[in-house]
Amino acid sequence: MTPLPAPTTAVSGEESVNSFMRNPHARAILERHMPELQSLSSRLTLGGHSLRLVAKTSPALKDEAAIDALFLELSEVPGDDRPAEPIRTASPAAPENYDPEGLPASATVTYPRELHRFERFEVVFAGPQHGNPFTDVTLALQMDTPSGRVEVPGFYDGDGVYRVRFLAENPGLHRFESVSNARSMNGISGEFEVSSAAAGRGPVRVQDRFHFAHADGTRYSPVGTTAYAWTHQGGELEERTLTTLASAPFNKIRMCVFPKSYAFNENEPALYPFVGDPDAGFDLARFDLRYWEHLEHRIAQLDALGIEADIILFHPYDRWGFADMGLQADDRYLRYAVARLAGFANVWWSLANEYDLLPTKTETDWERFASIVQESDPTGHLLSIHNCFDFYDYSREWITHASVQRRDIYKTAEMTDQWRQAWGKPVVIDECAYEGDLDQGWGNITGEEMVRRFWEGAVRGGYVGHGETYLRENDEIWWAKGGELVGSSPARIAFLRKIMEAAPFGLEPVAHDWDIPSAGIPGRYMLFYYGFNQPRFRRFLWDPETEYTVDVIDTWNMTIQRLPGHVTGRFTIDLPGRPYMALRFQAVDQPTT
Repeated sequence: MTPLPAPTTAVSGEESVNSFMRNPHARAILERHMPELQSLSSRLTLGGHSLRLVAKTSPALKDEAAIDALFLELSEVPGDDRPAEPIRTASPAAPENYDPEGLPASATVTYPRELHRFERFEVVFAGPQHGNPFTDVTLALQMDTPSGRVEVPGFYDGDGVYRVRFLAENPGLHRFESVSNARSMNGISGEFEVSSAAAGRGPVRVQDRFHFAHADGTRYSPVGTTAYAWTHQGGELEERTLTTLASAPFNKIRMCVFPKSYAFNENEPALYPFVGDPDAGFDLARFDLRYWEHLEHRIAQLDALGIEADIILFHPYDRWGFADMGLQADDRYLRYAVARLAGFANVWWSLANEYDLLPTKTETDWERFASIVQESDPTGHLLSIHNCFDFYDYSREWITHASVQRRDIYKTAEMTDQWRQAWGKPVVIDECAYEGDLDQGWGNITGEEMVRRFWEGAVRGGYVGHGETYLRENDEIWWAKGGELVGSSPARIAFLRKIMEAAPFGLEPVAHDWDIPSAGIPGRYMLFYYGFNQPRFRRFLWDPETEYTVDVIDTWNMTIQRLPGHVTGRFTIDLPGRPYMALRFQAVDQPTT
């Protein structure tokens, strides 16, 4: 539990609001005296300012006496002398016997006997439904695959229907037996055959330490975007988003399970993950199946477009209580979500967007959540966690790749190679800021700067993500709701994606020149990026035993000029003297693009 700046002493008022907000006792006092701080948008705007300044300008505090009363109450909040928070454990187990009167292994079961590699296998049980099967029933398959035994969790899908999903990756015979506390669903066995013919490329995993590939070995370079709440907008706008994505350059999209409440995203969604509504409240022990079917449908549509769904499991932008559901509801939700969605090939897991803005969740919680996801996902999809201010420890074993937000207002992609060295994992800068015209610095960079950050990150061996925050009618801002893209960067990002995918390997940074980032393998392929510099020429001195073709690339105007002849040894390349240029060298005995 975070101590106060000066526990059990007078509050000066010079401390920042943020220094109090991470202490739950102080936070409750501040939100009671200044209700505007209940809004995350307001907390982000006001949190860095001194408590006295925020209090003096608060519409809820009318005079100095009210401010003094607030300070006095804060000074009495206990600090470091509080006992340590107990370690929180997982949800209690379901009843040992859910239907003791049922007949053993008597449920009706359907499943396919043959399927292709990377196809989703699904077993459907017609079982009992008294009480609350969401909380009372446990179901899993013990499955023997050609690569070993795995346990695959199941989930309740309403009307007495239970499902278990498994992404089949290995050709050959698979055998399973069900394990359940419901007698009628326990001990049911079966088998199915997976052919070597592939139904797709399979899930994305880390390859060569800093890069990615599909399970079939196809190299994958993430070129992502963000539309946090696009699946919460209703059919018409969601279909427009899919139409946009069909022609956009993006092969990954960050998206939230829970709806989002924030500036420019105040509309109420049509569906919620749990049964209930904002007025009557939500039953956190019963899932709204219409919502989950809708989410699955959208994930499947993304898969058909060749787009990975980077699923954000928790986030702080909330007015419904989903960001602070309590231990049992959090764990139950995670197990349910992963059991339903892990069978999709195109899923990534992000434990949180901006985990450090969720003050009621501790490092112990995040580590427990990671264990739950890993236990519930036999496919082993990519798994990370995203920051706002403070980086998580991305060297943790369970984290497959770093999913980061810029911490410096200007430098972001420039840090990619340092972060790779520090964590030894792929670096995905999922938020480098957004192209747009909002009032905040994170949402008003130019298209030129967005493209520059993409290139800078690429030649430093990482992957940068896009977002767009232009003010539009009905607050249809891409970063939150989707719709249409209006910025200038997507076309240039598409151009970069082609260059990245045409490289004979994942781009690896090369310490070649002190002032220019570059990537490649000396003697085979080199890519130099000049960013906002504007040289008229550049001198080189290379091994005279190898000849190279030279491409002058205008990354903004999207042109590639192949220079005549070859270069070798000591030579000079003329450049146009404008920013955003790149040079590509390919050894003549290597495949050229």
